[in-house]
Amino acid sequence: MDKLGDRQHELVQEISVRHTIEMLGGRIGTLFYDVTTLYFEADREDELRKSGFSKEGRHRNPQIILGLLVSEDGNPLAYCIHEGNRYEGNTMLPVIRTFVERYGLEDFVVVADSGLMNIANIAELESLGYQYIIGARIKSEGVAVRQWIFEHNWEDGLIREFDKGGNRRLLVGYSEKRAHKDMRNREKGLNRLEKAYSRGTLTKENINKRGYNKFLAMQGNMQVTIDYDKVAEDAKWDGLKGYLTNTRVSGTQVCDAYHNLWNVERAFRIAKSKIEIRPIFHFTRRRIEAHICICFVALKVHKELERVIKQSGLSISVDKALALARTVTTVQVKLPLNQTVISKTMLMPRHAKIAKLFEPDFWGTH
Repeated sequence: MDKLGDRQHELVQEISVRHTIEMLGGRIGTLFYDVTTLYFEADREDELRKSGFSKEGRHRNPQIILGLLVSEDGNPLAYCIHEGNRYEGNTMLPVIRTFVERYGLEDFVVVADSGLMNIANIAELESLGYQYIIGARIKSEGVAVRQWIFEHNWEDGLIREFDKGGNRRLLVGYSEKRAHKDMRNREKGLNRLEKAYSRGTLTKENINKRGYNKFLAMQGNMQVTIDYDKVAEDAKWDGLKGYLTNTRVSGTQVCDAYHNLWNVERAFRIAKSKIEIRPIFHFTRRRIEAHICICFVALKVHKELERVIKQSGLSISVDKALALARTVTTVQVKLPLNQTVISKTMLMPRHAKIAKLFEPDFWGTH
């Protein structure tokens, strides 16, 4: 692990990138970036492990921020780790800039969530000549944009464009499915607030912008109430989603590219549920970096196995393939006279679906 914590992670990323470029026909056209938090079973902080906003609700545990860069098909390309209390918007540009310079990328698009962007980040992307597609905070737009949004009649699948100048385009799309989801989520959040209000457990400490606490307000100096005018205002935005871009591709292509961010979210889910990347029990930076490197390799192998299974036409998931593979036994016998080792993999009828994976020349053809 100490060796991995040194410079081996650079070789690991190099192998992953070169393989991904080959799988994509020689070009990485889109870079998707997102972050997550990884907590530690520890009580004390240090220069790396710090308490901060946890995406897993572990606000009392020290944590680190993990940034992940993936390709359009979800292949992991690069990663970075940062202090647990760092603003996640400051993690993206350094890793992308280093990646682009190292591999000489041209004609690519960076795709990221609105939570990773501020005015300074967008300006730096443009100064570097990068094309981008990012989520837009349309509720925070100026009066002119908000009026423009609400003057239209919105239908399912409709995308409209607003020219913001400076080669920037604001695209706003409407989805009935998203509208129903927004409405259901708000109703659930409002029901929790109303129950807490009826019990008298709401205090001024609850008034913040986290989740549906944004609907709370102070009445006088003592009583916390639910502001139903804010609820009605929030409902006007149901189903609407904004995207900011400096590309010239169509609105549909912009939306499709942004929605492919689920590849990063899926990678994080695999890392946390299948690879068990957290909790982390190491405490030195060197060992923590080695742990993340091992998990990055496992994620790449998981993704490659998924690709090979699909390409081979095997109607089985990666999880099922791995579960079956764990029941396969290989017997090795060493002959006493010449010390020759003979290996025999024992495939049973229940292994029929994954038998191809154990053929001697299988992995050399994919």
